[in-house]
Amino acid sequence: MKTTSKCSGRLFVISASSGTGKTTLARELLREDKNLVQSVSYTTRHPRPDEKNGQDYFFVTKKEFLKKIKKNGFLEWANVFGRTYGTPKKEVEDHLRQGRDVLLLIDVQGAKKVKKTKPDAVFIFLAPPSKEELLRRLYKRGTETQKEISVRYKVATKELKELNELALCDYRIINRQIPVATEALRGIIRAERMKI
Repeated sequence: MKTTSKCSGRLFVISASSGTGKTTLARELLREDKNLVQSVSYTTRHPRPDEKNGQDYFFVTKKEFLKKIKKNGFLEWANVFGRTYGTPKKEVEDHLRQGRDVLLLIDVQGAKKVKKTKPDAVFIFLAPPSKEELLRRLYKRGTETQKEISVRYKVATKELKELNELALCDYRIINRQIPVATEALRGIIRAERMKI
């Protein structure tokens, strides 16, 4: 059973592969829950047309990213599809100390790293209803090339298989429909907040 002191916040880790809808679900939760804040990750990739620096990600150079690694500034970091992503340690810990619940949206390898340093976090895995639907969603996004989609799909199917063999997550949600999956996430957060 997970226990947390009343004055500190909880860390909710939503782990999912590309195209499973984690960003859409997170936006809905954050819009309505004022005690839930999202940790904004650092990345070396270029922003997409609709992304804002400091809101979606902190877009930095490889040199800036490496400097932060050397200063032990990340809770976790990973190389994903040729770009590096990292969760800022200080910002997450500051929010938790101030009693705010923090939402991390990270891939499976990032979640494994957080599990080692923050075992009391709540780990939620978001899965697509099928491999075919995952592939359809990746194409629908329109943000990657055919080659990038193939790589993401291959990694996602490997992660799905791996997660069936690992005790990494406390909860698993199959995202068939956004409203249903959002309600499941709300229920998990409510239940965890009631634990002493």
